[in-house]
Formats: sequence, structure tokens, C-alpha cells
Amino acid sequence: MMNILKKMVSSMDLVAWRGFVYTLFILHFVFVCQLLLLQPLVSALDGKSGNTAELFERVSHSIKVKRYSEAINDLNAAIEADPSLSEAYWRRASVLRELCRYEESEKSYIKFLEMKPGNSAVEKELSQLHQAQSALDTANNLYDSHDYIKALDFIEKVVLIFSPACSQAKILKVKLLLAAKDYAGAISEAGFILKEDEDNLDALLLRGRAYYYLADHDVATRHYQKGLRLDPEHSELKKAYFGLKNLLKKTKNAEENEKKGKLRVAVEDYKAALALDPDHVAHNVHLHFGLCKLLVRLGRGKDAVNACTEVLTVDEEHTEALVQRGEAKLLTEDWEGAVADIKAAAEKSPQDMSIRESLMKAEKALKLSQRKDWYKILGVSKSASISEIKRAYKKLALQWHPDKNVDNREEAENKFREIAAAYEILGDDDKRTKYDNGEDIEEGMNMGGGGGFNPFGAGGFGGGGGYTFHFEGGFPGGGFGGFHM
Repeated sequence: MMNILKKMVSSMDLVAWRGFVYTLFILHFVFVCQLLLLQPLVSALDGKSGNTAELFERVSHSIKVKRYSEAINDLNAAIEADPSLSEAYWRRASVLRELCRYEESEKSYIKFLEMKPGNSAVEKELSQLHQAQSALDTANNLYDSHDYIKALDFIEKVVLIFSPACSQAKILKVKLLLAAKDYAGAISEAGFILKEDEDNLDALLLRGRAYYYLADHDVATRHYQKGLRLDPEHSELKKAYFGLKNLLKKTKNAEENEKKGKLRVAVEDYKAALALDPDHVAHNVHLHFGLCKLLVRLGRGKDAVNACTEVLTVDEEHTEALVQRGEAKLLTEDWEGAVADIKAAAEKSPQDMSIRESLMKAEKALKLSQRKDWYKILGVSKSASISEIKRAYKKLALQWHPDKNVDNREEAENKFREIAAAYEILGDDDKRTKYDNGEDIEEGMNMGGGGGFNPFGAGGFGGGGGYTFHFEGGFPGGGFGGFHM
């Protein structure tokens, strides 16, 4: 039994000895590492090997290649090794200021000035820190109040001068460029950020939005997708990505329904797509133009004019929109406006024969509009039958016969002449056809005075006394014989 106990004690002593040796080895290893890693800093503090210059040279190199974290870590280690190393506080304060970590930077500047008061260079940098900090706050406030141009001045002329590595200011600058609709500028600035940090989610989102508002939807989608691969739950990226998918889907539906001839359905699809993002001007021009063409085909002139005007407000050189608006104005009987629009389009595309044909049609419509509207005078439609024309003429001739309008004889004479002239043309198939086709009819039929058609015979009313007015063969259609007064 005693032998067994002796063996157990001996075994325990061996384990303890091994643990002791292992512990000594670990402590020795740690001591060697400390010597290797901290020796340059300790030497710098003691001034024995001149490694202070080497330390700050390494820090400067890290800043130059934009490895700010490495620079700060080196400086923190130096300060930890020797809290009296004043220049390390200054260098750290400068790096933190460049990164716009203003509160931390200010503490380091103050610490340096406590150690070496009155240093003008450090006091100047501290003043610059305060200017940059104030300018960044002001720029954020101006952004919230939609004063984007002024906010950009503060960012570019103050913040990024004193804090050139400030990611917060760089992102705000991209937001301001987007808000000011400088999409090319936003793409460029966000691109610089992504060169330094290709996984920057804010930069991916903002650059994607810039491409989106330029209607470069494929590139926008790729930016959103990359961001979502890095963070699938990023709310703004999800909103942008699925919003774009929905817009493209509704646009495609509108175009497909138009091709299928479902014009009224397509109109509603275009309106639904336009309602998704009223600020997406580059894409909405396409939607408004598609809507304009559909409304012209449906004969909805007033709505078509509005849709085409939306296109031309954005792009006054849009030739097709000018033509379509001209066609829409023909529907609203704005003859002069139609000619003006289509003529402007023809001047932009003088070789386009279809535009020239549209212009000829509009000019003819204008010319026709300037003639007397005989249908309107008789109060009948352009599709009225000959019997309807005769009835209308009969009724108006009785109503405006001069002897029935003694108190307004002059007006009645003029009206009666006009009514008779209208029937002279519309009651004759050949003349009516020429009139409908826009052809010139003999001058006398246009009531221009002089010779020609005169319902009162050769002598007119004969000076205002009693007279006899006689329709040859009675009123059209018979039934009245001669009409005598």
C-alpha cells in the first residue's frame, strides 16, 4: 500500500514540474514578444535608437495609403508605452480630425497643449477642427431644409478641406448632388468612395440611385443587388431594388397591352407607372410619351395635349412629341396651335415625309377653320342628310325673314343672307362635296359681297317699304308655294 502511495506522489510531482516548466515557457514567450513589439517605442521614449522618427514615418506612410486605423493603432501604442510622448498626441489628433472624429481629436489636441502650451500650429489645427465640425453640422441642417447648393459649399470648401478623409461628409456630398439632380457628379463621388471601400453600403445605394434617375436601370440594379448580397436586410436597398422592379413591370405591362390593342387598359397601366415615382423624370418622359400617343389614338385630345406637354417640358427637342401634340390639338380644334407644333417638328426633321404630310393636314384644317362653317350656320351636323338640311333651312328662314324682324331688320337681313348661302352650298351635292373636301367654291358663295348669290333678288329690299320676297318653287321640299310679304 505504501508503495502505491509513493508512486502516486511521484507522478503528481512530475505533472506539477511539467506545468511549472510550461508556465515559464509562456512567460518567456510573452516577454520576448513585448521586447520585439514595444522596443522601438521604448527606444523612442528613451531616445536611445532614434526610432521616434521611424515610428512617425510609419504613421505618415499609413496615412498616405489611407490606412488610418493602422496609423491610429501605432500612435495609441506609442502613447500607452509613454504617455509623455507629446508629438504622438498631436499626430493622433490630426488623423482623427481628418476622419472627422472631432470629439476624440479635440481631446488629443487639448492633451498636447497641456503638455506644450502656446503651440501656434496645434492651436491653428484645433481652430480648423472647430470650423469643420461647425460646417458639417450646418451642412446637415441645410440638407434637411433642402438648401442643397449652399450645403455643398460648406462640405466642399470647409469640411473636406480640413477633414479630407471624412466618410460622413463624403456620403453627405453624394446625397446633396443627388438632391440637386447632378447625377453624373453623384456617380463620380460615390465611385471614389467605393474605390477605397468597395463594400460601402451607403455608397452602393446612392450610386445605384444616381444611375436609376438617369434611367440606366440595369446598372442601378447591379448596385442594389451587390449591396443586398452584403446585407440582405438593408431596408433602403430593399426598397430601392423592389421599387425599381415594380416600375419596370408596370411599364412592360403598359407596352404589351398597347401592342395587343388594349388601349384603355394600357392608358391605366401608364398612369399607374407614372404614379410610382413622379421624380423619375428620365423614365417618366418615356411614359408620358407613350400615354400621349395612346390618348391621340383614342381621340382624347385635351388629355393627349397635357401628356405631350409633360414630355416637351423636359425635352423641348422631342420631335415626335411635337407631332403628337399637334395631332392632339387638331382633336381640340386648336388649328393654329396644331400647325405651330407640327411646323416646329418639320423644321427639326426637314427630311421626314410623314411630318410634312401631318403639316399639310394641319394647314388644311386651319384653312378650313377660317371659312364659314355652313353646317354650324344651319345648326346641323356634318353627317346630316339632305332632308335634315332642308328642314333646318326652312325653320331658320322663317325665323330670320326680314319682314318678321322689323325692329332688327339689318341683323335679320345679314342672317337671312347667311342662311340662304349655307343652303345654296349644302343643298347641292356637288358643292357640298367640294366644301367637305376643302376645295374652293366660287367666291360669291363665301358671302364676300358684290355679285353672286343674293336671296333677295336683283334689287334687294328696295329701300325699306313693303316688298315681296319669293322663293322659286316655294320653300325647299314644297308645302309653302310662294312666300309673300
